[in-house]
Amino acid sequence: MTGLAIIAGAGDLPGVLAEALPARPLVCALDGFVPTGVEVDRVFRIERLFPFLRQLTDDGIDRVVFAGAVTRPRLDPALFDPVTAQAVPHLLAAKAQGDDATLRAVIALFEEAGLEVVGLAGIAPGMLAAVGGLGAVAPSPQDLTDAARGAAILEALAPVDVGQGCVVAKGLCLGVEVIFGTDALLADVAARRSGQGGVFVKRAKTGQDLRVDLPTIGPATLRGAIAAGLSGICLQAGQVVVLHRAEVVALADAARLAIWAVP
Repeated sequence: MTGLAIIAGAGDLPGVLAEALPARPLVCALDGFVPTGVEVDRVFRIERLFPFLRQLTDDGIDRVVFAGAVTRPRLDPALFDPVTAQAVPHLLAAKAQGDDATLRAVIALFEEAGLEVVGLAGIAPGMLAAVGGLGAVAPSPQDLTDAARGAAILEALAPVDVGQGCVVAKGLCLGVEVIFGTDALLADVAARRSGQGGVFVKRAKTGQDLRVDLPTIGPATLRGAIAAGLSGICLQAGQVVVLHRAEVVALADAARLAIWAVP
């Protein structure tokens, strides 16, 4: 074990991250959100957050990294300890302002407990897309135009805390990623269109705290993009996690789909 703990949600990211680190971290999972591919050392509940934070520091943990998908959990008022209960009004006020505000409030609680919140870029930069092509297929001029249009759309939506992804084909926006996620967006595009071409653009929201909730793609993203008839996926370099990269690239190359990252 090291002085690092992964605060894990569901999905593959916590396990892939744990494997990428030089030493085995402590893996702590939020109750009800089980990561795949990694053994969980400790399960915790939001209602008893402050006792959990004290336990981490008592165990010599001084850094935490958030990884994995978490939807808003249901809370049981009967389980709150007195200290955590005092933080609830602040968290509820942040929740009303959107996911980014909520995450910032959660980060602040960890930091107040003496825990440094670190991002993937600082501990596992190889998991993030770098500038340039990931696969063998280069984007077409139309793909580049659609990618630029998608980036502009996401830039415009960032102030209202909506979406890390959108699909654009021939300059037209076919859909924007909302709370239901990337898979739902791509499935909706696949169900509603008969044409081919278009680009899925994935990037962090402008002003987003890059220590948490980094945009992520993986094999399921590629399968969704292929089913939607897309010709490209454009990522933001240094700010998008690529899970199972070898499989992602193989799927893209087999489908003749361009996948690349821009600054």
